[in-house]
Amino acid sequence: MGFEEHRRRAPRRVRLALLTVSDTRRGAEDVSGTLARRLVESAGHEVLDYRVLPDEPDTVREQVLRWLGQDGCDAVVVNGGTGVSSRDRTYEAVSALLEKRLDGFGELFRWLSYRRIGASAMLSRAVAGIARGRAVFSIPGSPDAVELALEELILPEIGHLIGELRKETSRERPLS
Repeated sequence: MGFEEHRRRAPRRVRLALLTVSDTRRGAEDVSGTLARRLVESAGHEVLDYRVLPDEPDTVREQVLRWLGQDGCDAVVVNGGTGVSSRDRTYEAVSALLEKRLDGFGELFRWLSYRRIGASAMLSRAVAGIARGRAVFSIPGSPDAVELALEELILPEIGHLIGELRKETSRERPLS
């Protein structure tokens, strides 16, 4: 089956949980989280939950794990904390959970970013993968990065990815 057929068979609507990791932004100040929610919903998907948490790896990891264990959650998108400053620790929290990495995501994100912002794109530690049968994306927290990651990479492929993961899950379930 070609990728066009995979896309035709992919779910049209998936459920995502959104997490903004920031030591400074809260509620209405979270421009990136608000943008992520709008883009996800505009694409016809559902935002299962949305939170803003400080960049504390244990807290971030615990929240992501709660969502991964929640029925109906297809994917988690975390924005913020992917840089190189001492407080940027989201990469460590999220990457430790990944059972399978989708290295192409980070590579493509940095390539697309490079085309927009130049060499500083190499400082991004955007990462994605599969954890507990769910898709997990960790992206930078700037509004431009959130828009780039969602519009160019995540949203165009999320249905296909979730369709593939659901096939794996259905194979693991015993037949009744």
